[in-house]
Amino acid sequence: MAKAHVLLTPLVRSIDSRLARGRRALAALLLAFASLAASVVFAQGVELPSISAHRQDNGVVLDFAANLTLSKAVEDALRRGVPVYFVAQASVYRPRWYWRDERVSRVSRSWRLSYQPLTSSWRVSLGAFTQSYPSLEEALTAVTRIAHWRIADAGVGDPNEKYYVEFKFELDSSQLPSPMQLDLAAQAEWHLGVERRLVVEP
Repeated sequence: MAKAHVLLTPLVRSIDSRLARGRRALAALLLAFASLAASVVFAQGVELPSISAHRQDNGVVLDFAANLTLSKAVEDALRRGVPVYFVAQASVYRPRWYWRDERVSRVSRSWRLSYQPLTSSWRVSLGAFTQSYPSLEEALTAVTRIAHWRIADAGVGDPNEKYYVEFKFELDSSQLPSPMQLDLAAQAEWHLGVERRLVVEP
């Protein structure tokens, strides 16, 4: 019995050593996949490094600048002639301790981004205003910047009242052609957006 134990001990140690190396290799592999997934998420989406809201003439104005990185699927669709829409939405609220917060105003803006193959240019439309850009980067800059956007005209005149804004910027897939909408439900590449809540500054 003692002899069998002596013979088995190196084998057990060898198996334990291999299992430990296997666990370390698996952990390293999982870490690599996690890093890759994080880089993919960072590479496509919306960041919001700058946003502020402040009072002006008894109303509220908002400034924001977003960093928008299109996924390959969205850019490919654009280059095939499919226009893409982006929407910014801002709601101003007055907090109330005794009931739900009161929504003072709600506004939105929608940009239409399209590619013009004949001129190799990019076109951005905001309402009746349309402008062309030589590169996609310049067109995306036009889509993701707003200065002094008036989001509330009245109702925030009392400087002692505290207000906040719920802001959202996203790709609006509801304005895509109907056949595409049916195929986008499970495609994360088309889910581009960011949300933020901020206090209205005096």
